[in-house]
Amino acid sequence: MPVEIRVPALGESIVEATIARWLKAPGDSVSAGDPVVELETDKVNVEVPAEVSGTLGELSHKEGDTVGVGEVIGYVSESGAAPAVASTPATAAPVTEAAPATTPTPTAAPAATNGRETPVTPTASAMASANNVNLSDVQGTLPGGRIGKDDVVRAAQPIAPTPRPVSKPTPTVAAPVPASAGSRPEERIKMSRRRQTIATRLVEAQHTAAMLTTFNEIDMTAVMEVRKRRKESFEKRFGIGLGFTSFFTKAAIGALKAFPYVNGEIQGDEIVLKKYYDIGIAVSADEGLVVPVIRDADRLSFAAIEKSVKELAAKARENKLALSDITGGTFTITNGGIFGSLMSTPILNAPQVGILGLHTIKERPVVVGGEIVIRPMMYVALSYDHRIIDGSTAVRFLVTIKDLIEDPETLLLEG
Repeated sequence: MPVEIRVPALGESIVEATIARWLKAPGDSVSAGDPVVELETDKVNVEVPAEVSGTLGELSHKEGDTVGVGEVIGYVSESGAAPAVASTPATAAPVTEAAPATTPTPTAAPAATNGRETPVTPTASAMASANNVNLSDVQGTLPGGRIGKDDVVRAAQPIAPTPRPVSKPTPTVAAPVPASAGSRPEERIKMSRRRQTIATRLVEAQHTAAMLTTFNEIDMTAVMEVRKRRKESFEKRFGIGLGFTSFFTKAAIGALKAFPYVNGEIQGDEIVLKKYYDIGIAVSADEGLVVPVIRDADRLSFAAIEKSVKELAAKARENKLALSDITGGTFTITNGGIFGSLMSTPILNAPQVGILGLHTIKERPVVVGGEIVIRPMMYVALSYDHRIIDGSTAVRFLVTIKDLIEDPETLLLEG
């Protein structure tokens, strides 16, 4: 009996994914537990393993297709059984895609068509309900006659009447001269699911939050001197370099304790003040910016923070982050300075209400004790949700971080 390969539950709020690549081809032998397909979600990539040993049969979806949670995307014929095929003869029994008993995932709903039942993907079923599309009038184009999202989209579009031919007046202006072939080359690249989601969330953050940004500058002399004195012994002792991230993480935690609303969240008409400190560290990956989270960062040492950042950054660049690595942060730190950014206004990582932006260190003339001196300076930015954080709170929060970084010994007490 062929065993179905279904899209598994992918995490909270994730209802569909894109087939990034099939790791096995039809006819290949597979063992139970072997990954057969890689799915791309808006957060992480997930490999789906075979549940049994056997031979991979026909695939009902190709790479690049969008599939819903619980949807069948292929079959594995157990050892000794004939390979499964995706198509369903007209005389075959109706196909009902039931979700696993232990996971409350969406299932494909049947639609009455021509006296028989045709399965519908979960995404298509939801779109049909939202657009008042009668599934019995929709012709499915997926294998086995299944109705997919594109079928519903086509059915929902009104049929425009055929326009009557009319005579066109002779143009009075000269037609533009086309450019010679190859003189203005273009390339079209389809946005990945993750990039689409990043774009959507950034726009949503700006539309839903009353976002403002306040700035300050920090004299990095003291921290740089500490790093210079301690860097070699720190690395020998802990096996990790002493970077700036641990200092700013500790400083941010000290400021969050002093101003708890910046570590909060808006839920309906309530403000949730979080008494724990899960700090997100923005990391640049090939598919865009991701924000892995350091859990209970207030309980970690400088070395533990540096190790966590290094491990999470490596997982992000290798596309191996799990959902647990990127969910549930309470505050975010992003460092555009590693790319040379002098100043920027970071966008909130919703539903968080604060994000700290770090920038490149530049030597600048500053006045200290009535004298002009050259100091390594960094601009820092705090973007915040003005709905629950007042301007004075935001300014004092950033001043607290400035004070802690400029006198790093206080991090042992305040951070």
